[in-house]
Order: sequence, then structure tokens, then C-alpha cells
Amino acid sequence: MPSPHPRNSGLRVDLNPAAAVARHARHQTRDVVVRYAGGDLTYAELDDRAARLASVLSDGGVVDGTRVAYLGLNSPAFLVTMLAAFRLGAVFVPVNFRLAEPELERVLAGSGAEAIVCEEGHRLAVDAVRGATELWRLLLVDDDPEVPAADGGAAGWEPWSPLIAAAPPATALVPKYADDPAILMFTSGTTGTPKGVVLTHGNVWWNSVNVDLRLDTRRGDVTYAGAPLFHIGALNSFALRTLVRGGTVVVRRSFDPQECLDDLVEHRVNTMFGVPQMFAALARVPGFADRDLRELRAVVVAGAPVPPSLVELYAGRDVLLQQAWGLTETAPFATHLPAERTLEKLGSAGIAMPYTEVRVVDAVSNAPVKPGEPGEIVVRGPNVTAGYWNDPQATAAAFDEEGWFHSGDVGHLDEDGCLYIVDRLKDMIISGGENVYPAEVERVLAAMPGVVDVAVVGVADEQWGEAVAAVLTVADGTGIGLEDVRAYAAGRLARYKLPRRLTLVPAVPRNASGKLDKTVIRRLATEES
Repeated sequence: MPSPHPRNSGLRVDLNPAAAVARHARHQTRDVVVRYAGGDLTYAELDDRAARLASVLSDGGVVDGTRVAYLGLNSPAFLVTMLAAFRLGAVFVPVNFRLAEPELERVLAGSGAEAIVCEEGHRLAVDAVRGATELWRLLLVDDDPEVPAADGGAAGWEPWSPLIAAAPPATALVPKYADDPAILMFTSGTTGTPKGVVLTHGNVWWNSVNVDLRLDTRRGDVTYAGAPLFHIGALNSFALRTLVRGGTVVVRRSFDPQECLDDLVEHRVNTMFGVPQMFAALARVPGFADRDLRELRAVVVAGAPVPPSLVELYAGRDVLLQQAWGLTETAPFATHLPAERTLEKLGSAGIAMPYTEVRVVDAVSNAPVKPGEPGEIVVRGPNVTAGYWNDPQATAAAFDEEGWFHSGDVGHLDEDGCLYIVDRLKDMIISGGENVYPAEVERVLAAMPGVVDVAVVGVADEQWGEAVAAVLTVADGTGIGLEDVRAYAAGRLARYKLPRRLTLVPAVPRNASGKLDKTVIRRLATEES
């Protein structure tokens, strides 16, 4: 029987995060929402700046659906630009600040962004490529003491502070519903050309629902944002949902282990997202064992394989690192390991989020595989992307007829439904006819004494087709050779999985999201061999 009041079903509820921030500005006027070295912001100040920037952008032609880009390190300007875009119904495009010019051109041109807010440190890169883009409104951040001083004479650029100061706060706030695009975020592109992932307001909202149902999050939480906000893990795990929930975000330009440890204690941080390398570096800070971290109760680690030894180290400090798994396309979390099962299911990426379905299927038949059997991880749910921007071919290839998104990651489920990540399908090494998953080898070598960081790739080999190659960073004064690596791993891995090549590097190449840059790593391993 149809509902007599279909308009009250909630299906057309406004999910715009900017509307939530505006509400907090009315009811939590003086509450600090952003802690930042260059100056804190209250909810009233954040909402006012976003409303004024919205007027500036609107006067320049930004309307519902326009793409608005941001290029710079973490800062309040990032959040102000995002909220201003949302107020107008525009699509926010956070840009990786470490992109080389050809990559930057592909992202800016591919997004069709017409307006950009940029820091001085990245202006020249935009100038070099803007002729190939649709950019015509260029605003330069000039009022942040943490940002390089803006060049007032930069051709075509407008310092944003006088424009914001003179603009009246926009009163209009475009309502946004579940299927409306909110964020256009480009994948890291470590194994190929970046793709533009369309994340809707519904994707963003449902991830927040999943997080709040699974993790110990509360109104008024303080979250730490030291990982790059252009990455979905940092932006949508806690930072954006904290704005919507009325909490406080400690924003740092980048991750510094000593600064992070001080912040966790001083600001009594409750929630935090990070990649494994961040937590490993944090644990190496002198005095780490003596600092009071009892306020940390929702700590998610994802984005790369998590060494079990790292989880055990933090558990010894009564901090439970909760492993999660997901992608930009799942906004970001598809699975999460509840805190109470952290040590029981060591090494697992957890169970499916409350409103998300996860399966492991045979890559050829698409049929679900038995517990313990590896296969491709597929995901379905309201947090999963609507598709790739202007790329129907890639969208069609990623989804099957039943609406399952094919992640390209290999994993297996145990009898309890807990997911264990094996590796990327693309990264699998076939050596002498045997399948070798680099992540499995990396996990073993990461625990080897003296190893600081590790990557494993396949390189061409006349005898075996592909050979397993390890690229290591080791502690100062540590002498590690290929035979040492093989001897250590021999009791832990099958013989065909043992590295046949070894390359030592000062730092294992990673992108700004903390993921291994396999393209660069393969080149290093190949050159060495």
C-alpha cells in the first residue's frame, strides 16, 4: 500500500554539509571548529567565510554543477573552499598537490573545473597548464601565515582576502540530495592514468552513517587531520563528518610525527585516520611511550597493508588501531574491524560496514568463493560511487549487472565474515607458473629487524618469467643483503615467494596518500637488476 504522505518519506532530505555547518554557526556560534597554526576558526567564522567566498564565486559565474578546484596543502582555506562550493551546489575538486605538471593538466582539464583556489607554492604549476584547461577564475590564498606569501602581481590571479572581506555573505544555500554530485576526486594513478571518481552527497552521508554506527564517535569529538585532505581517507573518514557533527578538526599542513604526538595530547584528540607509515613514525618519536593517549578511541588505519606488529605495539599503549579497507570509490570504507576484535582478528580488515555489502568472487566466473579462498573483492551499497567522470566505458567495466563494484583488490573472507586483503590483481607476480602476491611478502619483510619500509614487485626474468624483487629502506648502520632477506623469509614463505632481487633505497617511493608508487618502484628494481 503506497504511503499517504510520500513527501515525508525522507528520500528527498537535504544532505548538503554546508547546511549542517550553517546550523552549527547558529547554535554553536563560538565553538572552535578548526584548530590551526595560522589561526583558529569558530563555527560562526567558518560559515561566514564560506558564505562570503560563495558570493565571490557566484559573482564570477559559478553555479549549481560547476566544478571548483582547490590546490594546496591542508589548511582552513581547503575547508572554506569546499563549503563555499557546496553552498552553491558546485562540485568540489580537491587536487593532489604533489602532481607533476602533465598529471596536473590531466586532472584540471579532465574535471572541467572553471574556478580554482590555489596557494602561491602551486601557482606556477597551474600557470604552466591552465591554457589546456577551462579555468578562468583563479583565486590566490593570501591571508594565511602558514602559506607562502602570494605574489600580488601574478597575471590572471586575484588575491582572495580583499574579495572575501568585501563580499556580502551569500544567504542562498542550494539543497543537495543523495544522487547529486558533491566531490570529484581523482584516483592516485600509481598503476595507471588517474580516473575521476564521482562521490555524491549520498555517498558522503552514508559513509558517515556507517562510521557512526561502527566506531565510538560522539558529538563534539576532536579529530586530527594530518594526512592530505585531498585523499578520501583523510577527508571523509573523520574531517568532513566532524564538521557535520559539530566537532573540532585539528588541521595540520602535513604530517609531522612530533607535532602530531603533541597535538594528540594537548587537544585531547578522539578520532584519527592515518596510513600505517604515519603510526609507525609516531611510535618512533622520543617519549612516545610516556605520553597520555587515553582520549584516542576511534583510530582508523588504512590505505596500505598494516603490519600486525604495529597493531600490537599500539595495543600495548591501550590504543586500538582499527584496520579498515576501502577505496576512493567506496567513500572510503567498505569494511572495518571493530575495536573489540582488533587483537582477536589481527591482520584482518574487518567486516562489512553496516549499510555495505562485501563479497569475494572468482575473477572469471564472478561467483562467490568459499571462505579462505582468494578472489576479487566486490562491493555494493549507497556509499559506492555513482561512476567515473565522463568515462562511461570505465564505469561499465567497474560494475557488473547486479550493481557490484569490482575493486581490483584480492582478498579472502574467513568463516566469521572477516576480510583479509591479499593484494591488487594488477600487482600479482607470476613466477615459474606460481602466483605470488607482493603484499604477503611485504608483510613478512616488514617485520624483519632493521627494515624500515618495504615494497615488493615483479621484474622480468628469462628463467622464471617474473622474479620477486624487494625494495627496502633499512635503519642506519644496518647491513642487509639478499641472502639475509631470503634466510629471514624462508621459514615464513614458500620458496617460490622468496625475493630473487634486492634494491636498497633511502626511502621507498610512496605517493601523497601513503600508497606504494609501484611504477617508480618497478623502475628502481629493474634498474638495479
